Amino acid sequence: MPKPTAQVAAYVKVLGPDLAVTFLLSFGGAELILSADPKGRSSVEALLGYEKAKALAAQPRLQKRVPLAKRWLAAMLHWQGHSTAAFARQLRVSDVSVRRWLKEWKA
Repeated sequence: MPKPTAQVAAYVKVLGPDLAVTFLLSFGGAELILSADPKGRSSVEALLGYEKAKALAAQPRLQKRVPLAKRWLAAMLHWQGHSTAAFARQLRVSDVSVRRWLKEWKA
């Protein structure tokens, strides 16, 4: 598994790698204020569940804006076996960029 970057390490620690990928693809780039006591109304809690949403809110160093983390996501999706073209579309970048990132990641 690709090593999490500093900007996504807390998400991976709390959510695990697979759920962190799903969370970042869903909320990356968005300003997000996480509740310490979710009430079942947020899209974050709908995706993560009460316990994980609460645990994520308890992380002290999270930025208000969820990182896009496109390079790490590209490495993870490649590692998970997804095709380059498929996740390039998902990340809204060219396949050329993805191939370059993967080459840099492996170096």
